[in-house]
Amino acid sequence: MYANATLLVKMKKILFINHEITPYTAETHLSLMGRKAPQNAQDHGCEIRTFMPKWGDINERRGQLHEVQRLSGMNIVINDTDHPLIIKVASIPQTKIQVYFIDNEEFFYKSKTEGPAVQDCAERAIFFARGVIETMKKLRWSPDVIHCQGWMSYLVPLYIKQAYKDEPVVNNAKIVTSLFSDEPSVPLEKDIKQRIAFKDITVESLADYDDTFTNTELARIAIDNSDGIIAASEGIREEILKIAEESSAKYLPFTGEDFGDAYMKFYDSLFD
Repeated sequence: MYANATLLVKMKKILFINHEITPYTAETHLSLMGRKAPQNAQDHGCEIRTFMPKWGDINERRGQLHEVQRLSGMNIVINDTDHPLIIKVASIPQTKIQVYFIDNEEFFYKSKTEGPAVQDCAERAIFFARGVIETMKKLRWSPDVIHCQGWMSYLVPLYIKQAYKDEPVVNNAKIVTSLFSDEPSVPLEKDIKQRIAFKDITVESLADYDDTFTNTELARIAIDNSDGIIAASEGIREEILKIAEESSAKYLPFTGEDFGDAYMKFYDSLFD
């Protein structure tokens, strides 16, 4: 399954920001890639960090999650409301992959499967994106590549490129976004631009995006602020694929199950 570990890679540190990861969530193509992509990079000798939301249906005892006190305790302010950020950590059994969980009772008490059906999807994505970046600042770990997998991570590229562009922990990283077919189809919150606004990101700076925010606009924001785009599954909506193919970012079409070497070579190509 994984690529040749002797393949020469230019980057050494890769941050994976995932919507879901098996075994903490049920097996889907998205959750499997949440595990396999970091494993692939690790097998190639890269140092990795991995994040995902602490969805409400994750059994903390069974998964052996525990809170990291030194990373928890800050608040993320969204639309003038404070939301406490809790960081938990666990290791995937029989691997060397450590997973950091972004937790907040208000946003993630629901199960992962309820996500696309509720009307706070965007605010949860905002909290998740900013929570990951703020935690990276505390970790003081600077990745060469930041790989976002799944729609919950789609706002990360925007925040890194525009709100945290002067933050040395993340501002030199190449950003890769993987697109999947498993995306919410419901419209997001009506005042999403006001909620996204932070530092140099303003409602005015988001004027090119539709006011009626759908997942297409969320994907467009990720694509516009990424250095590389990967079609990570079959069945991705044609309108999103077209945006990706016409963007200035490098593009990797769907490679099938044998993705290992292709992903590592794609990461490398971003440094050419």
